[in-house]
Amino acid sequence: MRNKFFDWGILKQHEFDVPIIVVGNLTVGGTGKTPHVEHIVDAMRHSHHVAVLSRGYKRKTKGFVLANPRSTPRDIGDEAYQIYHKFDGQVVIAVCEDRVKGINELLKIDPMINLIVLDDAFQHRYVKPTIAILITEYGRPVYSDKLLPYGRLRESVRGMGRADIVITAKCPDGIKQIDYRLVSKHLDLYPYQKLFFSRFAYQNLVPLFPDAVRTVPFLDWMSQNDTILAVAGIGNPRPFIRYLKSFLPRVKVNVFPDHHNYKRKDIELIKNRYNSMKGENRIIITTEKDAVRLVCNPYFPHELKAVTFYLPVEVEFLNYSNNDDFATTLREMLSPRLN
Repeated sequence: MRNKFFDWGILKQHEFDVPIIVVGNLTVGGTGKTPHVEHIVDAMRHSHHVAVLSRGYKRKTKGFVLANPRSTPRDIGDEAYQIYHKFDGQVVIAVCEDRVKGINELLKIDPMINLIVLDDAFQHRYVKPTIAILITEYGRPVYSDKLLPYGRLRESVRGMGRADIVITAKCPDGIKQIDYRLVSKHLDLYPYQKLFFSRFAYQNLVPLFPDAVRTVPFLDWMSQNDTILAVAGIGNPRPFIRYLKSFLPRVKVNVFPDHHNYKRKDIELIKNRYNSMKGENRIIITTEKDAVRLVCNPYFPHELKAVTFYLPVEVEFLNYSNNDDFATTLREMLSPRLN
């Protein structure tokens, strides 16, 4: 009914002079929105003055907050903190529950902004997007899911019709043309909608506490005599764990809820689990999103700092025969608005 009220114009959408890219999904849990937002920002920041606005999920502050070098995840939330530091403060990042208010505040603070990316805002229909991007997972497609509480859908699959671009994310290695065609057939998109496929490309390990580490290990150099403790508090940790298990070392797993706020007892659990592990070399590997919470955690033990790393992830778009280049498509869709 809420969507119908927007469709009928009973609930009003706000339009802005600056182009707005909305990124979101139809499901609860992690589809990889933040890495895709980072990819969009990286692709567009050399030609646009980009700002990112999110609601700052699970932050301890209220209202509009602009990210700055002193901001913590408690101030602006995990995703905003991660994006701000990923681009070394060179991109404007802010959080606000009210996206309309947030956009107005951003444009007041920096009138030179000419592109705003809204993270996790597909259902936030009070803002009319220039481009709406919907992300669905290859392994958990929306067309075979059900509405909550029987499935993971936040809203009906019909909501996919609002998207200008649909990205099938977290595709496996070795995906074939027949797989592309099957997904495309099941999604049954409208002619005006663009379909892209992406995968996660994990990067080299990064120390969580660089000053405490002398040597950064490479996963493909580790042996079956080594042991990894995987720590994850994200929506869908399976791809992360599956990737670690593709290497030789033994992998022990500690999974926490999404956006988990690590308390003293959680850190003690991780410490005890690490101390109980056997192996010639023992390390802790966490996700990029968990890293922003752990690095600021006052309970993290000094003795684990030298053996704790995180695994950065980047988005790669796959060569699907019917697709154009993703960044080029974005620029083409924005160009009529900018002109």
